[in-house]
Amino acid sequence: MRYFEDIEIGETRAFGEYHVTEDEVVEFAEQYDPQPFHVDEAAAADSMFGELVASGWHTAAMSMRMLVEGPDDEDERASMGSPGVDELRWHQPVKPGDTLSLRTEVLEKRLSESRSDRGYVKSRLETYNQDDDLVMSWVGNAIFERRDDE
Repeated sequence: MRYFEDIEIGETRAFGEYHVTEDEVVEFAEQYDPQPFHVDEAAAADSMFGELVASGWHTAAMSMRMLVEGPDDEDERASMGSPGVDELRWHQPVKPGDTLSLRTEVLEKRLSESRSDRGYVKSRLETYNQDDDLVMSWVGNAIFERRDDE
């Protein structure tokens, strides 16, 4: 188990490989973000993107999947959830056929002042496409269980 105490400020990790399909882009958008440039190729061709692109919310969901699945060598994490994210930005559109990957850097960590069983970790998460172009970034705020309840 990877607990709060095991996480180091400045630690970086690179992981994930997520292949984006056209069917998935359209299916997600039809259900959650049905704007024309996410669901209709002809409409997308006339948009500022010039082609079908994934919803930013879909990009966030794919990134979350990679984050939860973690690196191949990572033990189970003692994650207790998250109170939210800060600074969410979509830098480039994600297109069908792209392959995404994720990089993280731990920015800070602190013990909870009111709950001795947990600590808070703030990390920058960046999602890249196969050309190493930054497509999305956010600062995540996570809650981790402490190994020792001191």
